[in-house]
Amino acid sequence: MLKANELVKTFGARTVVENVSFKVQKGEVLGFLGPNGAGKSTTIRMMTGYLAPTSGSASVGGFDVAENPVEAKRLFGYLPENSPLYQEMTVGGFLDFCAHARGMDKYQRKDAVENVLQRCSLESVAKQVVGTLSKGYSRRTCFAQALLHDPQALFLDEPTDGLDPNQKFEMRNLIRSMAKDKSILVSTHLLDEVEDICTRVIIIDQGRIVLDSPIQDVKGKLFEQFRKLTSH
Repeated sequence: MLKANELVKTFGARTVVENVSFKVQKGEVLGFLGPNGAGKSTTIRMMTGYLAPTSGSASVGGFDVAENPVEAKRLFGYLPENSPLYQEMTVGGFLDFCAHARGMDKYQRKDAVENVLQRCSLESVAKQVVGTLSKGYSRRTCFAQALLHDPQALFLDEPTDGLDPNQKFEMRNLIRSMAKDKSILVSTHLLDEVEDICTRVIIIDQGRIVLDSPIQDVKGKLFEQFRKLTSH
């Protein structure tokens, strides 16, 4: 469903991502780990079409993200790291706007917005202005927009960042509940989160994949593996 094929990204003389290749099948939750600056977010941005690769390719559902961007983007939802939101809109208005951008008519938009408000526990702030939200509610609002069209795949960059322990618990349960029907890539710094919700883990360091393993093979020793492979 999700495929990275020898992705390379350079900025001037600096290579940030170097020959990264992997697939994420339906029913798989891939934990994408690495220290700061390892190339995680850059890889995700190339796979979602936000950044053009220097070389290599990315595809979603068989559609090349660069050559068939509209077809590919219809198939996935994307929660970026920095939760870009329109600060002056209400939560419900923002989600309706996103649904409209997805091509839904007014009846589809109403149903989709009501569904994600409920799934992401946002009903209590539906009429609140985005700019007045806490970081946790902002994060959940951005997550909700990624779910509006019930995508076949999800890219989640630090999905529980800024959430309190109860919200993290709810978010992890939500991701687990969707896992059987979708291909999900989760980028996070939280090793316990990967062990809790992921079926597979990739560790990337200095732009290269240094580990690709089923989670059961590293469960309980992921921290040691991470330190061993990324400490220089």
